[in-house]
Amino acid sequence: MSDQLAVTETVIPGFYIINLVVHGDNRGWFKENYQKEKMEALGLPAFEVVQNNFSYNKEVGVTRGLHAEPWEKFISVANGRVFGAWVDLRPGGSYGQTLSLEITPDIAVFVPRGVANGYQTLEENVTYTYLVNAHWSADAKYTFVNLFDPALGIEWPIGREQAIISEKDAGQPLLADLESEPNNG
Repeated sequence: MSDQLAVTETVIPGFYIINLVVHGDNRGWFKENYQKEKMEALGLPAFEVVQNNFSYNKEVGVTRGLHAEPWEKFISVANGRVFGAWVDLRPGGSYGQTLSLEITPDIAVFVPRGVANGYQTLEENVTYTYLVNAHWSADAKYTFVNLFDPALGIEWPIGREQAIISEKDAGQPLLADLESEPNNG
């Protein structure tokens, strides 16, 4: 747990890890989950939030993704722990680059548009939340890639056989089967 707010860019260009300060005592804890002025001063891109989404996950092993949407996301958890995984699906030199890490109440991430996002719950009753800078639309262009594509090299803590996954996510294409470097907006 950090005692100082920090913003760090990763191997995926435009993808940031944010170390949040969590203040706790015998009653519980408090954190500033997103603070525009402070985070932008530390290098986070300007980000105008238009929607806040929550995903409640009852069981260990709930696995969602990998979805690349046409907007940026600021992801955190209100409680619990998730294993997050990302794949850069934008045209260019970082296409296919992966990154994974554990997200806890003191760790958040900023995901640029065109980077596929997925996660797996490591505890029961996890509340996963994300801010976005564009409104959801049924007409939005998404790009999907299979969570368990061996070419991605993602080491999910809970294997495919035990993961709780939707049919839709399980049936997504392998990276090699996508159009070469699709344009994700």
